[in-house]
Amino acid sequence: MLNEIPANRPQTPLLDQIADPTDLRQLEVAQLAELADELRLFLLYCVGQTGGHLGAGLGVVELTIAIHYVFDTPRDKLVWDVGHQAYPHKILTGRRDEMLGMRQSGGLAAFPSRAESEYDAFGVGHSSTSISAALGMMMAARLQNQDRHNIAVIGDGAMTAGLAFEALNHAGHLDQNILVILNDNNMSISNNVGGLSSYFARMWASKPYNFIRKGGKHMLSKIPLASKAAHRAEEYMKGMVSPGTLFEEIGFNYIGLVDGHDTVGLVEMLGNIKSLGGPQLLHVVTQKGKGYSASENDPFGMHAMSKIDASSKPKAANPPSDSVSSADLKRTLSSPTYSKVFGDWLCDLAAQDELVVGITPAMGEGSGMKDFAEQFPDRFHDVAIAEQHSVTFAAGMACSGLKPIVAIYSTFLQRAYDQLIHDIALQGLNVMFAIDRAGLVGEDGPTHAGSFDLSYLRCIPNMIVMTPSDENETRKLLSTAYYHDGPSAVRYPRGKGPGASVDRSLDTLAIGKAITRRKGRTVAILAFGSMVTPALAAAQTLDATVVDMRFVKPLDEELVGDMAASHQLIVTAEENVIMGGAGSAVNEFLLQANYQIPVLNLGLPDAFLEQGKVPEMLAAVNLDSESFVSAIRNKLKVCKIQSEAV
Repeated sequence: MLNEIPANRPQTPLLDQIADPTDLRQLEVAQLAELADELRLFLLYCVGQTGGHLGAGLGVVELTIAIHYVFDTPRDKLVWDVGHQAYPHKILTGRRDEMLGMRQSGGLAAFPSRAESEYDAFGVGHSSTSISAALGMMMAARLQNQDRHNIAVIGDGAMTAGLAFEALNHAGHLDQNILVILNDNNMSISNNVGGLSSYFARMWASKPYNFIRKGGKHMLSKIPLASKAAHRAEEYMKGMVSPGTLFEEIGFNYIGLVDGHDTVGLVEMLGNIKSLGGPQLLHVVTQKGKGYSASENDPFGMHAMSKIDASSKPKAANPPSDSVSSADLKRTLSSPTYSKVFGDWLCDLAAQDELVVGITPAMGEGSGMKDFAEQFPDRFHDVAIAEQHSVTFAAGMACSGLKPIVAIYSTFLQRAYDQLIHDIALQGLNVMFAIDRAGLVGEDGPTHAGSFDLSYLRCIPNMIVMTPSDENETRKLLSTAYYHDGPSAVRYPRGKGPGASVDRSLDTLAIGKAITRRKGRTVAILAFGSMVTPALAAAQTLDATVVDMRFVKPLDEELVGDMAASHQLIVTAEENVIMGGAGSAVNEFLLQANYQIPVLNLGLPDAFLEQGKVPEMLAAVNLDSESFVSAIRNKLKVCKIQSEAV
């Protein structure tokens, strides 16, 4: 058991021999436990240097080794669900020496990526996709007359999503060879790991048992009553010592429970399963954070971690991208995160309004709802990884007079788009969405970036969409959204804002009204949300007007019209894709109102942006103050507009 993360690269002589799984398969089975110890130690060192997901990877070290040892990857297709647990997989598949560049610009991605390695059979990041993907690969192999194995590794948390059960149901119907490994790492499904259950698991995976099982069923199928009785007897036997009856009913041969840290046992089990036909479900129990005391004791808190700072000095989560004074920097470092602003507001609101209900699809802690859950447990609902359900669940509450608030990350709201349209907006229900992680999120990369929400929200009838520019405005717009009669959304970025002082009142703002933050000449910058801060910095150089637009929908058309009538260039700035975003809303209005004025739209490009530090990523796509100045000056020259700033 390790009590601290290695500061220096540990000695790993056995691991150093593994360039890819071909080398792994040359080892003796007896050597695999030693390899697991070295792999776990090296993983701790790497994550300590780069930051990233830790607990899940520590828990699947033995399982990862066993899978690659038994199966012929990459010919056999291995699909990891979500990808939090895929770091050991990356280390064993030719990327050991690149691990120190993980989650950094130009380095390894935080999740499996098909563009990165042939061993990454499927690109992931959102949960519960693995079984569907592996099933598709299985059917493709059958149609192409290819004989290969298809393995999906899914956690018990990801198994809560409807997509996983849709795929399980389809797999049982197809009755083809697929292996689903259910990694139960927090005992949420079962807790009867012991000698008897392990014995039955070995029996159910054995060739003799499955030969007799299939042969007996074939013979008894000619005697309907006997066949039914035999099936029920087997079902009751398994039900007494395992939770596998559900999977058996779907059509899987359930094998479990299995110790996920017994490398030798896993190799034996997988070797037997490899020769079986039809859908197989292997239920392994692992310990999240295995081998590192801090992670074992706090599996949630150590789910992911920041890199170790050698100086031991705290750093701001998202330092401002533009130059600021020492006073401004001090204020920013001491300010709350946007998630904390939301959490405090929610508690204050709930204390005054008994109709408030908080809902989240497995994002309660990350969304700042910990205090709310403790203070108002009867009004807090974590529905697990079930984004679609969370939205329709809220709709049902709204129909009965409650006022639900759905706290969700931008990237995950995408998964509930039909429910958002059909179950909420179409019916005009009073449901509010607090959308965290809007815009770029940095090291987690494109699977987690909130790049599209302004585009996919503003086209939905009945929705109002708000983009606060600082902490205090966030709180006011949250109140504005809540007291609005109908569906609403407030989107805010990850981490900290510019450091505005927060007024703890529940005051609201006028819907659809922007505010001019700075008056200038020639150029009017219409900034949305996080782009107000760099716009103000750029405006000092350009002597430009800056408008904090606040609302994407409804747009403050009156103020936009005034800006178009009094300036020579309109600039829009948003941390969202340009296509269909807030700038597009301004363009549409100007065109419809027949304003003849040049427009420059600044925003995220039509591309998936890889991982990196947020300020660096924003600068790379011209969304920092210096880039604003350069882009605006170039536009002025192209349009031949005279300005002292050119």
